[in-house]
Amino acid sequence: MARIAVIGAGMGAMATAARLAVGGHRVAVYERSATYGGAVGRFARDGFTFDTGPGLLQLPAVYRDLFVKTGKEPLESRVGLAQVDPASRHLFPDGTAVSLPNATRAGVISALDGAFGAGAGERWSEVTGRAREVWEATRRPLLEDALAADTTPLGRDPYPAVRRGLFRRGAPSLASVAERELADPRAAALLTSYALAYGFDPRTVPASATVLPYMEQTFGAWYVSGGMRALADAVYERCLARKVEFHFGAEVLGVRTAEDGRACGLDLADGRRIDADTVVAGAPLPAPGEPQAAGGMPGRFVVCLALRGPRPAGTAHRTVVHAADGRAEWESVFSGAGPCDSPTVTVLRPDDPSTVPDASHEAVTLQVTVATTAGGADWAAPGAAADFAERVVKAAEAAVPGLRERELWREVRTPADTERETGAPGGAVPGPALAGAGGLHLHPANRSAVPGLYSVGGWSHPGGGLAHAGMSGAIVADLIAGGPGGSR
Repeated sequence: MARIAVIGAGMGAMATAARLAVGGHRVAVYERSATYGGAVGRFARDGFTFDTGPGLLQLPAVYRDLFVKTGKEPLESRVGLAQVDPASRHLFPDGTAVSLPNATRAGVISALDGAFGAGAGERWSEVTGRAREVWEATRRPLLEDALAADTTPLGRDPYPAVRRGLFRRGAPSLASVAERELADPRAAALLTSYALAYGFDPRTVPASATVLPYMEQTFGAWYVSGGMRALADAVYERCLARKVEFHFGAEVLGVRTAEDGRACGLDLADGRRIDADTVVAGAPLPAPGEPQAAGGMPGRFVVCLALRGPRPAGTAHRTVVHAADGRAEWESVFSGAGPCDSPTVTVLRPDDPSTVPDASHEAVTLQVTVATTAGGADWAAPGAAADFAERVVKAAEAAVPGLRERELWREVRTPADTERETGAPGGAVPGPALAGAGGLHLHPANRSAVPGLYSVGGWSHPGGGLAHAGMSGAIVADLIAGGPGGSR
């Protein structure tokens, strides 16, 4: 039975801890903040509750597997889980609106034909059909298995783009796929919005990013009753049931190594020295041989709105209000041009009584991808957050009629808040791993260069996102158990 120290109590770290504890190890988690869940946060006030991190779950099978493997009971015995339908509603600057049904190819084709004109749905289907080839080529090496020593194959984009004219197709970006293969600028904006939501620049991210809408439209989008934080609660409780120890307010300064170079414990900010046989880093830290940096990686700007009046019947859970000028927004987020006037806003309006004080109120969350402090934004500047929040609310009025008249109060969360609460450099939110671009969008391997030191969660393979964090936890637990590192 090994002593295992886990740094951070994010979703990937807790998934690892639960699996290792079931294997008979003594597992202790050291978290710098006062709570668990990492970026899966919650803000509560006056009977309203809001998710400040992810609003929906993809690939719930990842967490179903975690609960079966750590307790032989279904995930649904711990949380309420339901598909949202439509999966998303989209509003475009010209007034066009389209609702995409959840996990039905035929339904998406019909919806796009009705909104954009005959043939639009089939063109979209052709693109996502090629994305299926990306999924099949990369699912195991990019998501389910430990990162191979030779990542050269994953540096090549597996998207089978259409050859145009007499020229060799080269390696297209997602933006070029959207423009050339979808034709309609609204359909192009729809495709690129998936990349933007994950913090990728559509102009440079490889065409393999088409796998992002493919995953959602194939496996569905799911909501956890009580908000996504309820999933973090369930994983934390599973860890406690398996005798995992949690130490909150325990900031880790570094990983200690023995004379032979192997990780042998932690140094804490309060002066304590923790001994361990194995260390799992579930948070970015200056560990020996494993520097972590956010660079210009984007973050998340969130406005929590407490509204008077009930949620109207038939309201979509998620509505995306598209920017008036997508390319100007990309410049804003990825080139340090400053907050744009008309951002793409994701409006989340859950039909969940537990998020409001009573049926005569509604809790609405607005989310926007923005530059972080590491990317040139200064969210601490006087008025910066409040001014941008006004632009966000103005855009959201297209999805929530009468929004300003209904508003009781708002809470604004910037990447600076994310950095303060989670320690993420600059408040960045890491994206999932993608193939192509010479491996630019891969993440550090879970087994580090330091023997006995492993990394898990969004800052390591296979990258950010709730499902990816759960996969990462399974991979690391298997590696420590002596396996090849697989989440299957």
